[in-house]
Amino acid sequence: MIRFKDVSFRYSKDQNYVLQDISFNVKKGEFLGMSGPSGSGKSTLCLMMNGIIPKTIQGDFSGDVYIDGENIAEKEIYEISEKLGLILQNPESQLFSMTVEEELAFGPENLGIKREEIEDRISWALRLVSMERFREAFPHQLSGGEKQKIAIASLLTMKPEILVLDEPTSNLDPKSRIEIFKIVQKLNRKGMTVVVVEHETNFISTADNILILNEGRIVRYGTPKKIFREADFLKKIGVRVPEIVEFSHCLLKDGYTDDIFLSVTEALEGLNVKSRRSLL
Repeated sequence: MIRFKDVSFRYSKDQNYVLQDISFNVKKGEFLGMSGPSGSGKSTLCLMMNGIIPKTIQGDFSGDVYIDGENIAEKEIYEISEKLGLILQNPESQLFSMTVEEELAFGPENLGIKREEIEDRISWALRLVSMERFREAFPHQLSGGEKQKIAIASLLTMKPEILVLDEPTSNLDPKSRIEIFKIVQKLNRKGMTVVVVEHETNFISTADNILILNEGRIVRYGTPKKIFREADFLKKIGVRVPEIVEFSHCLLKDGYTDDIFLSVTEALEGLNVKSRRSLL
């Protein structure tokens, strides 16, 4: 669904490259987590996925980006948006209508969708993010978490096959953060391809694969187990490691387990197996 091939970019010729020699693939229905220290090029990468770079924000660009097999160089941004929806860090930058209903209707109206279907899409999207009772609300009076849910719902009414979220919980409280994570996981389970950029690595530990950026390059790529086995390297470049991973590395060094854990449930099961083996 997403393919980057030898992509490099800098905002002007007298600046350093923000991204260099980027190549990776995201399969249909995959959940890709992305992390890296500040300034590593994560947001720039997201803006490339929907064509804002280099079509609106121009610079020194080379390589190829494909969305569902089509090179974005041959597509307009509105055409790409029918396949891929992008959620930014600050939801207020994406909300501009007087009511939630108008906000959710804007995208499909511009696609020429019939009103009856738009109504159905609005109801469906609000139900998915548990925001049905806010249909007539003024978006800018909502809380940060509620605004982010509406931003997600407004993209869902476009029925994209891919959802890209650039640090969607960076400005949210813990409760709202968990709610957003659950919505994204639910959409992925329903078959949507999801890319999430997060400093909160607890969430992306549930991804199919994780991509780590540093200084504009891909420095690690693989399954969560593979990535978090290198906790020392991640911390060295400024990437947070989930607490359960830190804990399991301590257990691993002391011989209490044979592998790292990505969740408390996994840790309990692993320790129980290790205990039964030692008794035998």
